[in-house]
Amino acid sequence: MTGNPALNQNTFTGVQSARGADAMTIQGTVNKTSILLLLVVIAASFTWRMYFTGEESAVLPWTFGGAIAGFVVGLVTCFKKEWSPVTSPLYAICEGLFIGGFSSILDARYPGIVLQAVMLTFGTLAALLGAYKTGLIVASDKFKRGVIAATGGIALLYVATLILGFFHVQVPFIYGSSPIGIGFSIVVVIIAAMNLVIDFDFIETGAECGAPKYLEWYAAFGLLVTLVWLYLEIIRLLAKLNRRN
Repeated sequence: MTGNPALNQNTFTGVQSARGADAMTIQGTVNKTSILLLLVVIAASFTWRMYFTGEESAVLPWTFGGAIAGFVVGLVTCFKKEWSPVTSPLYAICEGLFIGGFSSILDARYPGIVLQAVMLTFGTLAALLGAYKTGLIVASDKFKRGVIAATGGIALLYVATLILGFFHVQVPFIYGSSPIGIGFSIVVVIIAAMNLVIDFDFIETGAECGAPKYLEWYAAFGLLVTLVWLYLEIIRLLAKLNRRN
């Protein structure tokens, strides 16, 4: 059970256990995750360079196109897990295009913010992985239920905000840099980070039950979904803090 929409309690339902080279492993998932992260970086560097070489007007189509395509490919991957060896890399490329464009715009406004966000994202990943491996944080059923409930609440709030936006109604504490707005972003960052712990536990469970090899790609995709969300929330928090200076 996980708050991550990609890695939910039904991910391994209906799949047959595999053995040996045909079975999912933690190391295999780590390798796939590394490949996806590399693709994100390569794609992000494309829109990043485009923005900082004077082609600002050309960045927005790639940025929004990457976001929309990434959403569609992500949905396809969730419903067609067996396609994940192909769709997961496509998702990583699309998200890279979006992240590169979005990050370049923010970095131009607040120099150095992207490096800070990247360091905090991977620092959080390393810290929580260490805490999970040493047993400092245990993905108990109570922990999972709490994270799932909080993640669902945030998702509903974001959807409601999007709908209200069509009617030109803004929710100040989500986008504002007031103490309430900053506090909200801190809470969302914490919840996003807690999803990593559940993802670790879920991947470990999949490896232990001998899930099919292709689910390494799917598990890596699910972990990337959480990392992208965490990065975006961290950079938004840093942007709010910079606006107050």
